[in-house]
Amino acid sequence: MAIRDWPVDERPREKLLKKGPDGLSDAELLAIFLRTGIPGKTAVDLARELLLDTGGLRRLLAMDMKQFCEKPGLGAAKYAQLQAVLEIGRRHLFQNIEKGQALTSPQLVKQYLQARLRHQQREVFCCLFLDNRHCVIACEDLFYGTIDGANVYSREVVKRALALNAAALIFAHNHPSGVAEPSNADQLLTQRLVRALELVDIRVLDHLIVGEADVISFAERGMI
Repeated sequence: MAIRDWPVDERPREKLLKKGPDGLSDAELLAIFLRTGIPGKTAVDLARELLLDTGGLRRLLAMDMKQFCEKPGLGAAKYAQLQAVLEIGRRHLFQNIEKGQALTSPQLVKQYLQARLRHQQREVFCCLFLDNRHCVIACEDLFYGTIDGANVYSREVVKRALALNAAALIFAHNHPSGVAEPSNADQLLTQRLVRALELVDIRVLDHLIVGEADVISFAERGMI
């Protein structure tokens, strides 16, 4: 039976308009994005199969273009549309933290950096540059690595911070393994960066580790 023949309250789009997005399952939300199914399957049926096959919404959204386009009912146009939607979400979060002070919105900072880094298949080290009122100047990816780690150079971090006239920094990087627990190398790196930036009177406020489900804060753990 086609979705248009379902009871109105059971159709994903109408259900969202009535109850809001929180009232829908992952499959229903994905079905709205897909818009149409394939012969013999509604968009909801297709969405359920895709989620089951890929291991869930998180893994489906993290696929590269080749993997994504190999799935039934998907293709380059859908991939482009999805990437645009994800980027809109990231920019929305960034604009929220741009409007206020990073220290007064720690949860927003975590949400933004998680959205920015969690999908990465290799390690990415990024930095949130703040002014003397702790308002955001910029957020930049500075170093890229493999699945096991990235080389981070203190001199380049200091150079970029000075160029942006930053007064404070928040570091973040992802663990592609999905485990957010800081390693000994993470702790040593943070200490090295703190010492280098102290020489030019720039404070390190936090270092966030982004995993599959969690974001670990060095500041919250008293490690900075």
